[in-house]
Amino acid sequence: MTQANPDPNEGRTPQDQRGDSVVDRYAVIGNPIEHSLSPEIHRQFAAATGEAVTYSKILGGSFVEDVDEFFAAGGSGMNVTLPFKLDAFAWGEKRAAAAVQAGAANTLYLDEGIRCCTNTDGAGLLRDMTVNLGWTVRDRRILLVGAGGAVRGVLGPLLAANPAELVVANRTRARADELAELFGIRAAVLEDPGDGWDIVINGTSAGVDGEGSLLAPAVVRDARCYDMFYRRDGQTPFAAWAAAHDAHSTADGLGMLVEQAAESFSIWRGVRPVTTDVLKALRAV
Repeated sequence: MTQANPDPNEGRTPQDQRGDSVVDRYAVIGNPIEHSLSPEIHRQFAAATGEAVTYSKILGGSFVEDVDEFFAAGGSGMNVTLPFKLDAFAWGEKRAAAAVQAGAANTLYLDEGIRCCTNTDGAGLLRDMTVNLGWTVRDRRILLVGAGGAVRGVLGPLLAANPAELVVANRTRARADELAELFGIRAAVLEDPGDGWDIVINGTSAGVDGEGSLLAPAVVRDARCYDMFYRRDGQTPFAAWAAAHDAHSTADGLGMLVEQAAESFSIWRGVRPVTTDVLKALRAV
């Protein structure tokens, strides 16, 4: 197991220099992992809530071996990012409904020695859209672009918010059909998903590379456009493209990242941190 930034408590017992306080260890695992903002986010959560925790990055190689080693050494909880979310689901013995719906997990912990997993991505997306951005999801027509793990992870919470319509569109129709059948929604292809959408959500890699032009301009016109990927300045390729083609407004996924992290923190620590100042601080860098 290789850590991108060493945990200052590595090799120590939970009792550290803070006197008699117990410092619990958390981490995020992924490959690559050097770009992850999770340690900074959780550091700010810990400072704001007074929780005694440390949080590090783990460059994953052999997922099960790395995770088991972390927990065997006294780790308390772990976040999981690409490409290990399916492995995280398989690792879990007790799987929360959110993980089962998504078929993937991003949050791990032990409960009396039982391996537990859940998925906080959908809750994070929904909270960012409705609370931070003030968007209304109920009774709105929503187009969700892509059919990979990121999209599957948010479908359940979006449907629970009672949109008027939720359609998944993908370049390969068969993958969209698979998700549509699983969740009882309609599928479409990117070339012809229709128009008149209230919200368009991008869950494809156009959020991090490419020119962002996944759709015909009419699809995003007057729509609130959300990119599940993020940049600190908010200008992902998809968000920039949508703004240039008369979207009502655009947002990237930095708020989703912070909110899903807050959900994980709440599960682990029993307290949900306020996210507003953390998001502002990340944007200011």
